[in-house]
Amino acid sequence: MGDPIFYVDGDLRPESEATVSVQDRGFKYGDAAFETLRAYGGDPFEWDRHAERLTRTCDLLGFDHGFEASELRAIVDDTLSANDFADAYVRLSVTRGVHTGKLAPPSDPDPTVVVLVSELPRGGRDGTEVWDAPATAELVERVRISDESLPSAAKTHNYLQGVLARREADADEALMLDSEGFLTEGATSNLFFVADGALKTPSLEGPILPGITREVVLELAEAEDIPVETGRYTAEDLRRADEAFLTNSTWEVRPLSRVGETEFGVGPITERLVEAFDARVEERHY
Repeated sequence: MGDPIFYVDGDLRPESEATVSVQDRGFKYGDAAFETLRAYGGDPFEWDRHAERLTRTCDLLGFDHGFEASELRAIVDDTLSANDFADAYVRLSVTRGVHTGKLAPPSDPDPTVVVLVSELPRGGRDGTEVWDAPATAELVERVRISDESLPSAAKTHNYLQGVLARREADADEALMLDSEGFLTEGATSNLFFVADGALKTPSLEGPILPGITREVVLELAEAEDIPVETGRYTAEDLRRADEAFLTNSTWEVRPLSRVGETEFGVGPITERLVEAFDARVEERHY
């Protein structure tokens, strides 16, 4: 197989030629928004929600990316088609663009759009998970940045906090607490656990990215008549849980087998939600 083909600022190019300027603010400062999506049968999962969150991130960063959602969708579709990928990982990035000035952003940015893709297994009921086992995680010392310091709802290129958290963890995922000692999320995932028969996840009132898969899982739980609670939880709450799992676009719903020294089995509520998620993918995309 030859180079994958990526989209860079108006052109489809082989990976070896897919470059951005060293003066691009996304490269220099992390001054950019991005979305990680998963395509099933050539169709990006929950496209409208991802497009809306991308726009919200740009709004929080203070620039207009200048594209209609339909235009961005066409770029993603063209990139998938150029690679002949039906089932794939997709990363859509919009930077503030090239700027030769200093740190202060330009008043008239010319955004750069980049789409990266890589092939993934088929999803849905007849699919194959991208992971080979339930996840392990560790609670790390690095504290999640407060919303007052950096908007937690903004999904930006500045992922240094997650990188440093992952360096601390000898596990698949690093879980972070906030400055008050409450659970937030993983470096690249949202956290759920089951206790007293209810599905629990940290509230968005804390410094937590509003994950698209997180939102879908909460909807599926409601449809399955699974009691749901959101709130502020401690590490001890998690250790006492009966089940736990992580969510993101690539992993979908991935059971947790261990957090530190605490072990979990793959319980019935996790299994129901995995099945419900697979069913939604199957019904809407294949």
